[in-house]
Amino acid sequence: MTVRERIEALADADSFREVGAIAGHAETDADGNLVSFQPGNYVLGTAKLDGRPVIVGGEDFTRQGGSPTAAGLRKSVYAEEMALRWRVPLVRFLEGGGGSVRGASGRGPSPEPVFATHRFVSIARVLETVPVVSAAVGAVAGFPAARLVASHFAVMTRGAQVLIGGPALVERALGEKKTKEELGGAQVHERSGVVDAVAEDEREAIGMTRRFLSYLPTNVLELPPSGSPDGSGVAADDPQRTEEALLSIIPRNRRRGYDMRKLLSLVVDRGSLFELTPFYGRPQITALARLDGTPVGVLANDPLHLGGSMTADAAQKVRRFVRLCETFHLPILSFVDQPGFMIGSEAEASATIRHGMEAIAETVRSTVPWASVIARRSYGVAAAAHYGPGGTVYAWPSAERGALPLEGGVAVAFRREIAAAPDPEAKRRELEEQLARGRTPFPAADWFSVHDLIDPRRTRPTLCGWLDMVRPLLLLRTRVALQRSSN
Repeated sequence: MTVRERIEALADADSFREVGAIAGHAETDADGNLVSFQPGNYVLGTAKLDGRPVIVGGEDFTRQGGSPTAAGLRKSVYAEEMALRWRVPLVRFLEGGGGSVRGASGRGPSPEPVFATHRFVSIARVLETVPVVSAAVGAVAGFPAARLVASHFAVMTRGAQVLIGGPALVERALGEKKTKEELGGAQVHERSGVVDAVAEDEREAIGMTRRFLSYLPTNVLELPPSGSPDGSGVAADDPQRTEEALLSIIPRNRRRGYDMRKLLSLVVDRGSLFELTPFYGRPQITALARLDGTPVGVLANDPLHLGGSMTADAAQKVRRFVRLCETFHLPILSFVDQPGFMIGSEAEASATIRHGMEAIAETVRSTVPWASVIARRSYGVAAAAHYGPGGTVYAWPSAERGALPLEGGVAVAFRREIAAAPDPEAKRRELEEQLARGRTPFPAADWFSVHDLIDPRRTRPTLCGWLDMVRPLLLLRTRVALQRSSN
């Protein structure tokens, strides 16, 4: 697609209004007659998505391959300024390169002073004010690549590439011969964490953009829209729905994994689970969803990947997700099956404990309502990332908590006893089973160290009831944000 075709496919019918269509660079002769005109190669305007206003823009790849012209660069910066001034979401379509030794005019490097940081100020401020979505729909390098990741949701198409520097620059500087696809293709970045999603084509990327924005408010002074995604205001799922499958979804064998995504889909509104960065930080699941029509953030462990442990990249994923929910007033549902931090030489080399503590710090600083459901394990320091301050904590009968998982803790604490046994493996299993019987959630419920022990089948009605109680807190958050903004 061309950039205008992309905007037309994204926006509500006949809602796009272009801004700055006349901008560009004119060449005149000695008599002042027009010789040529080069349009600014950034298309910008206002539009509506599902009836809500947005600012939308993108590079015009048919002009200088999308590399910024002077007018095009100014329009791209103005897109952020418009979103800030009018407090409406910003959508960018990115397809182009960054700076050039020829400069924006083609006549030499830009004379812009090194202290001219206005373009980066607007990029930072817009992230604190409105939802920002960027889509890489072709080769994206340099400054446009920086804009891509400076978003709340970044998506790339399967055929796009995202690069700090292209193949020629990499080969010249490092002697490394790689294609654009090898350097920054989708197979690289769906696992690097650079993008939140990979779409098969531009139509799917546009659909993801619309869906992501449907969970978020227009700006930080408003609450996310409740009701169904079509804007009808009517929730499409029964808040009292119970699911028999939840009673047996946790295996009785404590060493076996299970499908956490299936568990989540049985609790939230049907069809509403929208996962972010599924192939990055895989032991942790982060998603948007609806509960009784209200948008929520969902945090969970995936026991099928490293047992759901907290790795360095998973911790960074959690930190960024909690920040997103905090910015846009999304209550957080946390489904806990956390065995602790990942251990081993690779975990140490990747600074797991540092990134893990940053995730925990983000959690304890958050002020949105939290409801945590301990589905199975809640062990070690890493578990603290799953419980917001003042949050409500529910436990299933399968829940267990402690300083260390039994599997590792028994091996350490009873090392000599196990080694001296005629059958060390049988002795280890015996000790694990013996201690496991004492780690049921019933004493915790008796002592009120969890707020309630619930039947797994009634998880959805329980959480919908919790959400009804915390809705006034969400409204209060917007009033506080409005007061700060007016000051």
